[in-house]
Amino acid sequence: MAMNTWQLPRRTFLRGAGAALALPMLDAMRPAGRALRAAEAAGLAKPPVRFAAFYFPNGAWMKNWKPEQDGDKFELPFSLTPLEKIRSEVLVLSNLDKAASHQGDGHYAKTANLLTGGVVEKTTGSHVSVGGASVDQLAAQHIGRMTPLPSLELAIDPVISGIDSQVGFTRLYGSYISWRSAGVPMAREINPRLAYERLFGAKDGRGLPLNNSKERDDAQSLLDLALDDAKSLRNRLGRDDQHKLDEYMDSVRSVEQRLAFHSQPDPRAWKPSTAPNHPQEPAPTIPENHQEHVRLMFDLILLAFWTDSTRLATFMFANDVSNKNFSQLIPGVSVAHHDASHHQSDPVKIEQYSKINRWHVEQYVYLLERMRAIREGEGTLLDNSMMLLGSGTSDGNAHAPDNLPILLAGRGGGAIRSGRHIQSEKNTPLCNVYVSVLERLGVPTQRFGDSTKPLDLS
Repeated sequence: MAMNTWQLPRRTFLRGAGAALALPMLDAMRPAGRALRAAEAAGLAKPPVRFAAFYFPNGAWMKNWKPEQDGDKFELPFSLTPLEKIRSEVLVLSNLDKAASHQGDGHYAKTANLLTGGVVEKTTGSHVSVGGASVDQLAAQHIGRMTPLPSLELAIDPVISGIDSQVGFTRLYGSYISWRSAGVPMAREINPRLAYERLFGAKDGRGLPLNNSKERDDAQSLLDLALDDAKSLRNRLGRDDQHKLDEYMDSVRSVEQRLAFHSQPDPRAWKPSTAPNHPQEPAPTIPENHQEHVRLMFDLILLAFWTDSTRLATFMFANDVSNKNFSQLIPGVSVAHHDASHHQSDPVKIEQYSKINRWHVEQYVYLLERMRAIREGEGTLLDNSMMLLGSGTSDGNAHAPDNLPILLAGRGGGAIRSGRHIQSEKNTPLCNVYVSVLERLGVPTQRFGDSTKPLDLS
């Protein structure tokens, strides 16, 4: 490969009035010659490592989740069959526990501490505590300054307050998994349009979105606003970088179209001579289809990681105790999610419960496959990431916080040997996984939550 004769800064944006689209890593951003050798010696030439945690509510039917065999020869049980296309990229982790969650009834003592491992204080008010900062926010304290956004928190359901009188916990605990500190949850965005604006709208010197209402139509495409800048840059890039830029812009355009942004009209297209006499209906901001909502959020995480806009993300498929109806999405499912999880050993409910678990894995695989298709350095975007999927309980009928359903995809920059089922000793702290994650993010720590040692992922 010929060395580039000029270097593009890594923090390069495609700019327009009210738009600032970060770019993915291009060959033109890599140092050349002596600078490249110096960067490699300092460990700066490698792509960064990212971490995301994806939460699904109500646990899993573990007989259809946990493989019977250890190692790389395991057979995929029913709920994990979507992993077949990507099994070489995923670790199935079994027998992981959150000891602090054995102290509380119901769901909330298991959900709020999924990423902290701490004790969830039983309270009915707004004074809450989950024992400490979550693993993503601990990482953000160390590496968040390296990216425009320290972290990205996305969800589907709005925050629910009030008291769950059956167990005596505030429902706030069921709405958060990311915590800045023990008593301060991270605000989550449920509107894909607003999340997109946060990623690619113009920002002030503090990285906060500017009020662009005077600069552009709120429905106008940010990509269109930056097209002139993109065309100018493209003319200076080599062929490989031109292809990468085109691939990236196609992905951004796809997201914008699904968010109902207005693209520039084709000047050759026919236009009516008069305007319609009825008002134009506003474009929806949140998709009505649950799967489309989820996948839009996943595509935003993909773009955020691809452009190094952030290296840390969390996502909640739903708040805990969710009774979402999946009958329009999953054939053969008529029982709502929370009801199915309280199956009381009813085989009909167990089957539907397992199908809902399988659906969540399918969405996870959708994102993993997209990440695997993006080349980055000597590997892929997925190779340079750690993508955790899990729930705060195992069997939802028992509200059990041990033997949690946990998957970890990606190779953490080459430091994880994927494609295996790792069955730890019973009651191994889930936080052992987080210590290993922090190490690979460049945040060495002796202890996190109730960890005893790093889980061996190599």
